[in-house]
Amino acid sequence: MAAISSLGIGSGVLTSDLVDQLVAAERAPTENRLTQKTQQSEAMLSAYGKLRSAITELRLPMRQLSSADNLKAFSATSSNEDIGVSVDSTKANRGSYSLEVTSLATAQALASKDVFADRDTAPVGEGTLTLSVGDRTKEITIDSSNNSLQGLANAINDAGVGVSAGVIDTGSGFQLVLSADETGTANAVSITANDSDGNNLDGVGLSRFAFNADMETGAGFSETIAATNAVMEINGIEVTRSSNSFENVIDGLSFSIKDIGASTVKVSQDVGAVTDRVQGFVDKFNALQSTIDSLAGFNSEAGVGSLLTGDSTVRALQGQLRQVLTGVVPGLENANVRSLADVGISTDPNTGALEFDREEFETQLKNNPDDVTALFAEQGRATDAQVEFVRSGTNTQAGKYDINVTQAATQGKLVGNSPVAGTVTIDDSNDEFTLEINRDISVNLKLAQGASVSREALVADIQAQLDSGINAGLSDSGEAVRVGLDSDNKLTFTSGKYGAESSVSVTSVENGTALGLSVASGTDGQDIAGTIGGQVAKGDGQVLYLGSDSGPASGLQVRVLGDQIGDRGSLNFVQGIGKSTVDLVNSFVGVEGKLESRTSSLNRELEKIQESQVKLDIRIESYRERLVKQFSAADSLISQLNNTRDYVTQQLEALAPQNFNK
Repeated sequence: MAAISSLGIGSGVLTSDLVDQLVAAERAPTENRLTQKTQQSEAMLSAYGKLRSAITELRLPMRQLSSADNLKAFSATSSNEDIGVSVDSTKANRGSYSLEVTSLATAQALASKDVFADRDTAPVGEGTLTLSVGDRTKEITIDSSNNSLQGLANAINDAGVGVSAGVIDTGSGFQLVLSADETGTANAVSITANDSDGNNLDGVGLSRFAFNADMETGAGFSETIAATNAVMEINGIEVTRSSNSFENVIDGLSFSIKDIGASTVKVSQDVGAVTDRVQGFVDKFNALQSTIDSLAGFNSEAGVGSLLTGDSTVRALQGQLRQVLTGVVPGLENANVRSLADVGISTDPNTGALEFDREEFETQLKNNPDDVTALFAEQGRATDAQVEFVRSGTNTQAGKYDINVTQAATQGKLVGNSPVAGTVTIDDSNDEFTLEINRDISVNLKLAQGASVSREALVADIQAQLDSGINAGLSDSGEAVRVGLDSDNKLTFTSGKYGAESSVSVTSVENGTALGLSVASGTDGQDIAGTIGGQVAKGDGQVLYLGSDSGPASGLQVRVLGDQIGDRGSLNFVQGIGKSTVDLVNSFVGVEGKLESRTSSLNRELEKIQESQVKLDIRIESYRERLVKQFSAADSLISQLNNTRDYVTQQLEALAPQNFNK
């Protein structure tokens, strides 16, 4: 390159400017072609990016509409603000309920009867105290290290058993106060003393802190607030809970109470919410159509197309969307609602945009809710009333599938080993036993004591304790156990769960003679077995399901109720517009979708253009170097010729005639 600066010295013609001009002329055609291809590819990428964004925006509302639960929106109102209600639309149904709250749940509070002169130095006694709250029990030790009122309070708090302790300065002394951490009678506190003085009931030392609700004398605490359950009547049926929240009483409804009183709760379908979801789909589709028009439209007057006019990917998208959104949904050929046009969604022939008649849609939703749901969402329609559609798989195809049951699902059950007498006596020698439910939930039961208790009252007492959530593990898991008497008057315990994981066992019993119980395991439940569409299915409780490689019905799941085996009719699976549209969108914007393939191709093309640009730079640099060498050689030759010319000229001038005359 340094030689360029000396070019033209010999010739005055072969200059560096001439080299630059020749190099530019050589570069221009190829560089212009690469620049045009780069600009076109980048413009196409940008256009596909806008198209991808618009298509993806359509997926969300259609994904919402593909779920039947989102087409069953319900709202609930309460006439009393102190009785709140919330609704789960996936489980709720229309209805009206009369509620009357007669009792609120409260947490028990206790205050020591004895007053102490000092919180830190006055001794309270030594030994152990056993704290029991619900099904939790903890023993604490009081010795010389914590033998004070504050030391006792700290030990109770550290036990973590579900009761909190504090010391109150009354102005005339100090008292220990206790409060249960949770509401309800199941969380009442009882304290048993093991006093170092050997007398646990003399009201001296630690025995001053013994307490249970049945103690008539010698109780070391005054009950300042009694533990109570929340009690509410729903349409005249009494329901009890240990807290002020009532869940799983009515499907889809939960109640939160703040005060006693009455209320009327009404549950109605919120058609406006469903209509808004459909409006969201229409808006996103029209936005997509507008994007397509701007990217692939054609101006017939000007005779000019857009960047993606005639693009095969866009044509495929429009054609497939039109087919999904305008055709009759397979499986709904004989239904009252078969297509979008039947619910007030039509296509403008001039623009391709959708027009939405909200009033017509709401009318159809009210009159034909199942058909409207099936139009958008996947739905399984069973001919047997005890067969329920649960869900489909990603590969489930619309169609009719026969259901056959070879083994019905059963519940775990335990039957007592001997009959219960017509009347029994329950006292502190036989009032406790423990059940294990479904292999992992332990329930401790403490029966109400009394003489001549009828076996029917005994069953009612056990059932009431199980229903009230006396054990947190049982209530938190949503499991249930039903108690009854068989034909021989033996106690029966049946798990609310179906399948191989369902079981009931008695793991401990204080004295089971009167109850006819002993430590024993019951009969485990069994899973359902059968076929769907002729394919052998697996069972999970009452749910019969197929794997992902089972033909057209792959992934289909149904719940079969009852104990009937054999032919259970058929299930007509309808794949609504929502699911079909989501699948279509995924086929374009997914990892292996058409747009991904197209953009990947364009990116590869840009990489090739970049490689061609590098090759061009190398070739042009080589061309420049060759020109410089050639020009330098030519310039050197011309310089030599010029020198020769000058020499010859000088010699000729020396030989001129005038020189001879001298």
